[in-house]
Amino acid sequence: MIIVTGAGGQLGRAVVERLLTRVPAGQLGVSVRDPGKAAELEESGVRVRRGDFLDPGSLAHSFEGASRILLVSVGRTGESALRAHRAAVEAAASAGADHLFYTSHQAAGAASAFSPMHTHAATERLLRESGLPWTSLRNGFYASFAAALLPAALESGELVLPEDGPVSWTAHADLAEAAAVALTEDGPQGPTSGLTGAEALDMAEVAVLASELTGRPIRRVVVPDSVYRESLRARGLPAEAAELYLGMFAASRAGEFAEVGPELPKRVGRPATTMREVLAAALPAAR
Repeated sequence: MIIVTGAGGQLGRAVVERLLTRVPAGQLGVSVRDPGKAAELEESGVRVRRGDFLDPGSLAHSFEGASRILLVSVGRTGESALRAHRAAVEAAASAGADHLFYTSHQAAGAASAFSPMHTHAATERLLRESGLPWTSLRNGFYASFAAALLPAALESGELVLPEDGPVSWTAHADLAEAAAVALTEDGPQGPTSGLTGAEALDMAEVAVLASELTGRPIRRVVVPDSVYRESLRARGLPAEAAELYLGMFAASRAGEFAEVGPELPKRVGRPATTMREVLAAALPAAR
C-alpha cells in the first residue's frame, strides 16, 4: 500500500494520477483533510481516508497498512509547519511504514533567505532521526509561481517586482512523475540532488518568453524591496506574507534557486519541461 498525503492539492493529486499509471488503484491510498474532495479517486478504487497532520488519531487510521508514504509538505512555515510534519513522521513510524518520502526543496537549508527552506531543512532532520528509511525529494521551484505573476503584467504591460536572480523553474507535472517513480522503484536514501527544470531564468527572461508567446510586450520594472512590500500590503496581504514574498526574491538574488541538474530527466526518462512549455499551457493567449 502506497499512501499519498495532501492529495487534494495540486502536487499530491498529480502524484496520485501518475501512480495510477504504474500500480493498481487498490494499492494506493490517500490521506486528505476533506475526503469529499477525493470522491473521484475513491470511485476509481483508491482508498480514501481522512488524515490531518495535527490530528494523530486520524493519521493512524489513514496510514494503516502503509508500506511507503509520501508526505507532501504543508502550506505553512515555521514552528506550526514543523509540528505538523513531526506528527506525520511519528504516525508513519507507528504505522510500520517501510519507507518515508517527503517533498522538500532544492534550496533546503537553515541559512536560506527564504523561510520555507528552514522548515524543509528541519523536517529532513526529523526524517534522519525517525529511524525509518527515508528520501527527501528536493524539488525545484514551482514554475507556476512565475506563471501566476504574468496575467497582470500582460494587462498592464509592466512586470513590477524587486530585483531577482535566475531560478530553475520546474513543472508540477515533472515533479509528480519523479515522485511516482521514487515511490514505486528502489533507489538511494536521503536527500536527492535537485529535481530541477531545464534552465535557470530570471523574471526578465520569463517576461520575454511571455511576450513572445502572447504577442503582448512586457517591460520588466525593478523596484526596491520597500516599494514592493508597500504594494503587497496595499493589496491586503498580511505583513508575514509580504515578507515571505520578499524572501523569495532575496534568495533568488543570492543564487539559491539557480541550480540546473540532470537528476529530474534521469528519473523521469525524458527532458524536463521547459518554461516556454509551461507558459504556453498557462497563458490564455498562447493556447
